[in-house]
Amino acid sequence: MKRSLASVSTLLFTLALLAGCAGRAPAPESQMRGQWSDQQSRLEAMNNWQLTGKVGLRTPEDSVSANLDWWQSPTYYRLLLSGPFGSGRSTLEGNDQGVTLITSEGRFQADTPEALMEEQLGWSLPVSALDYWVRGLPTPDASYQQETDDKGYPLYLQQQGWEIAYRDWVAAGDVWLPRRLIMSQKGLRATLVVNQWRLEPDDE
Repeated sequence: MKRSLASVSTLLFTLALLAGCAGRAPAPESQMRGQWSDQQSRLEAMNNWQLTGKVGLRTPEDSVSANLDWWQSPTYYRLLLSGPFGSGRSTLEGNDQGVTLITSEGRFQADTPEALMEEQLGWSLPVSALDYWVRGLPTPDASYQQETDDKGYPLYLQQQGWEIAYRDWVAAGDVWLPRRLIMSQKGLRATLVVNQWRLEPDDE
C-alpha cells in the first residue's frame, strides 16, 4: 500500500535532497564570479562538505517543505531532515555497507538509496547523482545535455530523465556553488535553497 504524502515527502526529502567546514561565511553577492572552467576541477575534487538549507516538494496533489542538513565525505554521508508537518526529524546515513533511514515510522535499510526508495515507495529517484548535481556537475557515468551562461556556469542540466535548473549561485571559500536549484520530472518538482555551504579540507 502507498504511504501518505507526508510520509512519502519525508523519505523523498531525506533521500533526494538527496551534500563541508571552511569557517568562512559566503562572500557577498556583489563579488564577481570567475569562469566556470577555472573552478570545475576543484568542484570535481570536493569530497568533504556540508550544506544547510530548505527543501520543498510539489506534486499535483500537494506541496510540503522541510529543513535539511547534509554532511558528505568520501566514505560516509548523513542527511538530517527536520520540520515537515511538525513530525520531528528523519536521518539518512550511508556508507559502503549500505543505507539506513530512521524516521518516526521505524528504521529501514537497503544496499543503495535507490533500492530503499523502491522498497518503501515503489519507485525511485537517481539519488546517487545528487551529490554531483548539488555541486553543479553532471554525474560522470551517464550522458547529459547542458545549457550554460556566458561564463560557463550551468543554467540547465538534463540527465537520467531529470531536468535541473540552476537559479542562483553563492561563493564559498574559493569556489562558487549553487544556492538554489530546481529538479523536475513528470509532475514532481523538488526545490533546494541553500542557506550555507561549508567546506572542509580534503583528507590527505
